[in-house]
Amino acid sequence: MAAPTVLTHPIARFVVRRLAYSAVVLLGVAVVVFALVHLVPGDPVRIALGTRYTPEAYEALRSASGLDRPIVSQFFGFVGSAATGDLGVSFRNGDPVTVTLMERLPATLSLGLAGMVIALLIAVPAGIYSALREGRASDAVIRISSQFGVSVPDFWMAILLVGLFSTTLGWLPTSGYRPLFDDPVGWLRHIVLPAVTVGLVAGAIMTRYVRSAVLEVASMGYVRTARSKGLSPRVVTFRHTVRNALVPILTITGIQLATILSGVIVVEVVFAWPGLGRLVFNAVAARDYPLIQGAVLLIAALFLLINLIVDVLYAVVDPRIRLA
Repeated sequence: MAAPTVLTHPIARFVVRRLAYSAVVLLGVAVVVFALVHLVPGDPVRIALGTRYTPEAYEALRSASGLDRPIVSQFFGFVGSAATGDLGVSFRNGDPVTVTLMERLPATLSLGLAGMVIALLIAVPAGIYSALREGRASDAVIRISSQFGVSVPDFWMAILLVGLFSTTLGWLPTSGYRPLFDDPVGWLRHIVLPAVTVGLVAGAIMTRYVRSAVLEVASMGYVRTARSKGLSPRVVTFRHTVRNALVPILTITGIQLATILSGVIVVEVVFAWPGLGRLVFNAVAARDYPLIQGAVLLIAALFLLINLIVDVLYAVVDPRIRLA
């Protein structure tokens, strides 16, 4: 009889299948991003050289970057190198793309996670409170406030917060970044405004989803049965309603976290936050092909990882869900 292995566990088998699926998705992303960046007008080698341009330097950099090879050869070279963790060298400064991305990733992760914590602290209690008081004045106030938060652009929210807490009150710095482990207090002071900006917008979106999820579960028959048995409102709310609304709440949390990690370009630019969003913004302006391709692949990998974690958590919070 064969000895049991780790892969016999349902979650382990599910994770292995999803990793294989993710590899196929990343290959598709590589094809798309490679095609798109080569369709963008402008000569990246000429832009990278700037005032240092000479015909000899141009040909040397073009040869070193592989842009003198046929497009098909360039693609397979890119995919083969990416599979080993080598994403090429930046056109702008000659630094390895993988090293640059890993240097910027902690800043984006810290901002995204801090923003998501703030969003959850806003959305979960506000959404539950609004759903339990459906049709009342407090429900209307929360819905109007969340609609306002959804409608406000990130950059406008950032400007308002900077004007109030930095310019007027002088409590917090307007921009900049401090590494967490080198200067924890400085990191905290600098992350407050960008994290609140991200958290307020994401929290407004999530509040509406939490409210809808709780209202949907509250209308189920088993919740009405629990009420008819004379259970206390607290037990009905948290044991039967909120607990069964966790799956859709997990879904929107995963989507928002992935969106924050890949879409905080404006916030990072406004606050001079050295994350992936600001890096991509500068790379697109400079037509830095290797950096653009590497950043998009990393963002896609983060999306897939977050989706995998959320799918596994489904089975944790709701035993009725089976991973297949």
